[in-house]
Amino acid sequence: MSGYSLHIGLNRVDPAAYGGWDGALAGCVNDANSMAGLAAAQGFATSVTLLDSAATSFAIIGEIGQLATNAQPGDLVLITYSGHGGQAWDVDGEEDDNQDETWVAYDRQIVDDELFQMWRQFAAGVRVVVCSDSCHSGTVVRDAFTRDSRAAIATVAESAYADAPAAPTVVQGSPKAMPREVQSEDNKRRRQLYSFVQRLSGPQSRSDLRASVVLLSGCQDSQLSYDGPVNGQFTGSLLEVWANGAFTGGYTQFHRQIMNIMPPDQVPNLFPLNAGADFLDQRPFTP
Repeated sequence: MSGYSLHIGLNRVDPAAYGGWDGALAGCVNDANSMAGLAAAQGFATSVTLLDSAATSFAIIGEIGQLATNAQPGDLVLITYSGHGGQAWDVDGEEDDNQDETWVAYDRQIVDDELFQMWRQFAAGVRVVVCSDSCHSGTVVRDAFTRDSRAAIATVAESAYADAPAAPTVVQGSPKAMPREVQSEDNKRRRQLYSFVQRLSGPQSRSDLRASVVLLSGCQDSQLSYDGPVNGQFTGSLLEVWANGAFTGGYTQFHRQIMNIMPPDQVPNLFPLNAGADFLDQRPFTP
């Protein structure tokens, strides 16, 4: 059995593609490089890293497609993304809030329908782990609220957890969310494109999924994921729990330990697709 990995990190996007917005972040390239280092230490056979201008929608979709071609039953595919998350109008009525979640690539948003279509291409018996350090909110009001909340959490944690062995770490950094006005303008400008890829991808049905997929994401859909000066809040916590490979246990325990050291305004999500207990009980990132 082999391991294949793809690591995507965007500290910036193309301003020409997003109406002048460059999406500046600080820790996403570090996140991608850190996860690539983790994969190398775990003996993954091949690893591709796409950073900033190299992380276009064509490159990301193309590399995932290549992984689907290469991976055989029993292989492990690790895909990590660190950057902004966004939302696009849902055209097929699958989302309760009429919004599809997106990854904000260098040149355009990649809609979750497209990603689900890529997961469909993996063969039965392939294990796919996706770590997404991003959020899906463009709401300015929520941004202001959570910045104040995070400052309060840091103050409370400093006093309440002074003598505790596992105080939550509160990272001071920007949320990884497209500003509301940028997202709105991008959705208007590219409405035909996003509608096209959504309809081309077709409806999301788990019955069409042959591979086993586990998603570890940086927050709940109602929350924000935060950037940091070195690593993002989620990736930094993941690496802390991983402890250079000293972690023992399965994905469920891994997720729980990451959650335990993160502040309550950013709760990571564990979401299995066609993945049973036999997969979730495996040691993370082990080909």
